[in-house]
Amino acid sequence: MTTRTLEIPSRATDAAPPGAVRQKLEFRSGNEAAALAARDIGFHLMGYFPITPSTEVAENLSKMGADGAHEIVMVAGDGEHGAAGICYGAALGGGRVLNATSSQGLLFALEQLPVQAGTRVPMVLNVAARTISGPLDIRGDHSDIYYALNTGWIMLCARDPQAVYDLNFAAVKVGEHRDVRLPVIVAYDGFFTSHQKRRIQVFDDPVAVHRFLGERPEFPTPFDTEHPVTFGPYMNDPDLINNKVQLSQAMEAARRVIPEVFAELEKMTGRSYPVLDAYRMDDAEVATVLVNSAAETAKETADELRERGEKVGVLSPNVLRPFPAEEFRQALRHVTAATIGDRADSYGAGGGNLSLEVRAAIQIDVENHTRVLSRIYGLGGKDFYAADAERFMEEALAAARSGRVAAPFAYHGATPGRPDSRPRIGLPPIKTAEVSRGMAKVRRDEATGRLDVELQPLWKMTEVPNRIAPGHGACPGCGAFPTLHQVYNVLEGDVVVLFQTGCAMVVTTGYPSTAHRINYIHNLFQNGAATLSGLVEMYHERVRRGELPASKDITFVMISGDGGMDIGMGPALGAANRNHRMMILEYDNQGYMNTGAQLSYSTPFGHRTSTSEVGKALPGKRYHHKDTAQIFAACHLPYVFTASEGYPEDLMRKVAKAQWYAKREGLVYGKILAFCPLNWRTTDDAAQPVLQAAVDSCFFPLYEVEHGHTTLTYDPDATGRRRPVRDWLELMGKTRHLLTPANSPIVQGIQDETDRRWRRLRAMHENPEL
Repeated sequence: MTTRTLEIPSRATDAAPPGAVRQKLEFRSGNEAAALAARDIGFHLMGYFPITPSTEVAENLSKMGADGAHEIVMVAGDGEHGAAGICYGAALGGGRVLNATSSQGLLFALEQLPVQAGTRVPMVLNVAARTISGPLDIRGDHSDIYYALNTGWIMLCARDPQAVYDLNFAAVKVGEHRDVRLPVIVAYDGFFTSHQKRRIQVFDDPVAVHRFLGERPEFPTPFDTEHPVTFGPYMNDPDLINNKVQLSQAMEAARRVIPEVFAELEKMTGRSYPVLDAYRMDDAEVATVLVNSAAETAKETADELRERGEKVGVLSPNVLRPFPAEEFRQALRHVTAATIGDRADSYGAGGGNLSLEVRAAIQIDVENHTRVLSRIYGLGGKDFYAADAERFMEEALAAARSGRVAAPFAYHGATPGRPDSRPRIGLPPIKTAEVSRGMAKVRRDEATGRLDVELQPLWKMTEVPNRIAPGHGACPGCGAFPTLHQVYNVLEGDVVVLFQTGCAMVVTTGYPSTAHRINYIHNLFQNGAATLSGLVEMYHERVRRGELPASKDITFVMISGDGGMDIGMGPALGAANRNHRMMILEYDNQGYMNTGAQLSYSTPFGHRTSTSEVGKALPGKRYHHKDTAQIFAACHLPYVFTASEGYPEDLMRKVAKAQWYAKREGLVYGKILAFCPLNWRTTDDAAQPVLQAAVDSCFFPLYEVEHGHTTLTYDPDATGRRRPVRDWLELMGKTRHLLTPANSPIVQGIQDETDRRWRRLRAMHENPEL
């Protein structure tokens, strides 16, 4: 049997195996290795959407691209579903295509995966494997990649950063083989491998890389207008099964092609990737079977037990699709017992997918009598130590000696429950009377039909208890919480909030604590508005049926931010068009700040983010930000507004109006500019000048749209406070690169677009029918 992967030479100049190409030494993480492989492969295009922990792949490529190190076109999707569509379209176009995702991102894209496999369009998808929500957990396990096993994609497993680099090259060559023509996933462990740095060897011979990969074969594309093809026809039962037979045959062809490509890769690199990695299995009586990084821990434990005289070994697949059934049958034929560890459960099936498939493989082998113990371990990023590997091996040894399996299926590492234990009691709930103090009095002007709001003095509002307790984990200077405090000051009665994924959600709900003193719900970026709309309609229906008291006074509020109105835009517009009685409030911090300040459609033109990096080749984001408030205004809602945390009276008047309309007429939307010193690259106390300059420059105008009539609530032209956009840009580290003479056309472009949007708003303000 093949043992562990060959050790990397300590120096790039060390003697290489015969036929090996020139390589150089790097110290890189798994995500960095994936980015380096993408650079060296020379993909045409990457469609992506940021999600932890895979986002660094796009971030690293953005930085390299800004410095001119590659020519990959980077296309930011509106969500992982959109990113998958971008990749599918690009791959249909005949070029080499890359994506990277994790967890919910993979599931959001999942619908697209069998479409691409079914139409036989190759590409490469790197998955930094991460726990599936709920509850939300950003650490690594295999619950995401297990969902992709039945999509028709080849799946390669990379146990360390070196394997991440190498297997990306193998993925291109395998997927493009004419007998295969399938997309390929390269799966590696989130954080354990994605962020772990190791010495790796990378190619230093572009000619050899090109020789290995070759040119992408000329498959049919929509660009061949002389020979039109229908891609993805409507296909019913007489023919669909034949399509799936062809897909199955392609996967079987991959079973032959993968070892051939791995062998060729070994000749180039000196590194061996058997389909099934077998460590100390030649005379093993028991084995532990694991996927990816945990197997490396188990190998060290096997060495220690071997020194005690125990004949133990480790099996770990480098390929999950096509599943190496025959290799497992051969490897386990003379093994008495094996513990199979899954980093995800197939609930109700008595084991995870690896366990179930190994058991299915060996049961048809009449010569195999291996007793199998299925164990679920390492969920949510729980570490797998040598002691855990030893426990797995000892359980297998006990089964081998006794001839019986005491516990065929169990969770390993869970904390035993305590029937006498109760959840820790947090802060007392906020009573309705405590917060309903009339800080904003709203009345309708019968003459105009508009609402007028009378606010209590700001000093008086300090008496109102806050619905969010102190002690959350937000960054110093974060604008989300001053914004929420102002919102909560004027909301009357009971409030139910739904927070989409984002900074404000993450820092207030770290289990087992919560900073919320009212009912709080979380759902993912892409579906918050739909979830809250369902809750709203259930509330009103139960009131109608007499199941809830009609006197209950509840306002339903969704809090979004951190780019949530990109991936969540579709459901939010659906809720807006249905006109549910609810509020959507977006704190606009101009990027995906909760995942590391990546580009959002709310990021302004030219601004620096971790996926719109600045360098000698690129000057930041390449297009203007979307105008979300105007998009919602086009839905003809009762009320839409913009506000800034730096103008509290204006913000609170608008929130009071929003609550009035949401309880009586339908959905309202508010966009609130919120300070983010960490990712805007300012000091923590710079909120006042930065926000003031954004408003005074008209980049972020303050206005409201009430029943279709637009009113400017702050006019810097009228007050003589109008400033050029440049004054705002120079206050932030993320935009100072724009102040150089070379970038003056970008600054002028921002100014021109700001002026155009401002003129349009003024026209609507002055002409109520617009």
